[in-house]
Amino acid sequence: MGSKEEVRERISIADVIGEYVQLVPAGRGRLKGLCPFHKEKSPSFQVDVEQGYFYCFGCKAGGDMFSFVQRQENLSFGDALRKLADKAGVTVETRYGEKTSRDQYDVNAFALAYFRENLSGPGLEYFRRRGLTDETIEKFELGYAPDGWDGLLKRARTRGLTERQLLEAGLLSENVESGRVYDRFRGRVMFPIRDHLGRLCGFGGRVLGDEKPKYLNTPETEAFRKGELLYGLNFAREGVREGGSRSELIVVEGYMDVIAMHQAGFTGAVATLGTSLTAEHATLLSRLGVGGLSLMFDRDEAGLKATLSGLDQVLGANFRVRATSVPNGKDPADAIMSGDIEAVRQALAGGIDEIGYRVRAAAEQYGVDTQDGKRQVLMALLPRMQNLDPLDEGAQQMRQRACEMLGIRPDALLDWISSKAKRKTLSDTQMVGMSTGRGEEDHELALLRQILLNPNLLSKLDGQTPWRNQTVGKVMLAAQGASSPEAILDLFRGQPEEALLIRLLFEGRDPGTLSRAANESYEQKVQGYAAAATDDIVVGLSIDSLRAEVNLLKAQIGTASPQEQVGMLRQITDLQRAIEAEKRTRRGN
Repeated sequence: MGSKEEVRERISIADVIGEYVQLVPAGRGRLKGLCPFHKEKSPSFQVDVEQGYFYCFGCKAGGDMFSFVQRQENLSFGDALRKLADKAGVTVETRYGEKTSRDQYDVNAFALAYFRENLSGPGLEYFRRRGLTDETIEKFELGYAPDGWDGLLKRARTRGLTERQLLEAGLLSENVESGRVYDRFRGRVMFPIRDHLGRLCGFGGRVLGDEKPKYLNTPETEAFRKGELLYGLNFAREGVREGGSRSELIVVEGYMDVIAMHQAGFTGAVATLGTSLTAEHATLLSRLGVGGLSLMFDRDEAGLKATLSGLDQVLGANFRVRATSVPNGKDPADAIMSGDIEAVRQALAGGIDEIGYRVRAAAEQYGVDTQDGKRQVLMALLPRMQNLDPLDEGAQQMRQRACEMLGIRPDALLDWISSKAKRKTLSDTQMVGMSTGRGEEDHELALLRQILLNPNLLSKLDGQTPWRNQTVGKVMLAAQGASSPEAILDLFRGQPEEALLIRLLFEGRDPGTLSRAANESYEQKVQGYAAAATDDIVVGLSIDSLRAEVNLLKAQIGTASPQEQVGMLRQITDLQRAIEAEKRTRRGN
């Protein structure tokens, strides 16, 4: 019998990995390529042909050809060894006590032949009535389990298979009290279920009438783990290979939906086996290079939103996800078989975008008209925004949509996400500092609020600030020499500015009641806070101005001459240094 070492001698690690990764020379005895275990644009994955090992400098994955196949194909070591042994033409012996699903694949193949043999009659009539062609029936290896308690069992005995083998493969059921065993699938059309490698893991069976349960799957076995399997993926993965990172799978709800979609040309259709999409599915699909998921369910919009809301975060973080449904409440199979293929095509082109849905849902829950609402929205979206990997398109889209909806600057959002501050509640000053468009005006209103708390702080301003908010500018000019908030208010009694000033005063003061004894202490704290906040806001205004200059230069640099570009780049560098200096000033304050 062969061994691991004999397999190594027969085949090269470069040949094995070369089936999955495009490798190019990278020095003596070394090859390199894009890592299949994580997304990257520059190759950090290397293969040492002489030593027989691979290593990725990006995700730190490494090992020999067996561990590569284990990881790439989601196999146990024994199955990886047998796969490579078959490739090398070496026969390996299964060790006593070693768990293997190979025998179950063989037993399932025997059962499939039995089901296919019995297809003629009610099973074939059912599939043709549903509009399936002979070619599709053959492609998906559809069959029929006839009525009767022991038809499969009797056939197995004539082929030397034991009851124990059929029980372990989930093809028999056992009455615990009597010990009697009988066929698990009876009077059902049969759908063989293969994994992404094409291995026959189990079956799904559907009754022809209204009996319960309508669908029955193989129970959990060594080969059949429904939380890791997707029906139709063995066919759909071919399109994934061709489409690369832009490929999209269509996740539907039933076996017939998958088959009808493939027959109509939607070859990316797959279905879960009665479960929701899991983190295990995400791991497998990421490894296969899937870029997006379109969830196509026969539900109304509320149901689709509930689906997106409960979606595993791992899936949302790894794929572009949309949820859609066929109009008029039809499932995809019924729509296609009734000739309404265009409705399916249009549904797939639209749908509810998962990223957009989460942004809108957070906005509806917390509101975006107040600083507190915006703060709550950002904290709710943070788990999905904080991955700064440039290849994570979902995180990028969510940050972009959050900025557009909340009116905050992308660079300020990135600064917050990449800092430790993201673990804390955002302050009003931080929120103002992140604002875009009216950001400087918001800064100005925040500054005016502090001046109302303590008019003496006007002395901190140099009088040269070009106020964007005309009301702020008017109040700042009129307030020169005022000694109290009341004195400023008196200047604007009955004027339009009065309402704004009163609101700012209420926002700046504690709305609770204070005793006379506590009032003096409170006022001291207010004055101290106002002074510190004024310094911070003034620095913020300076930073805003500097950033505006940087953005202007960046907008102009593309049309400038090479010599002018050099000068502009120097100016941008100097401005960015000034911004950092202002930030340090803010931190110091």
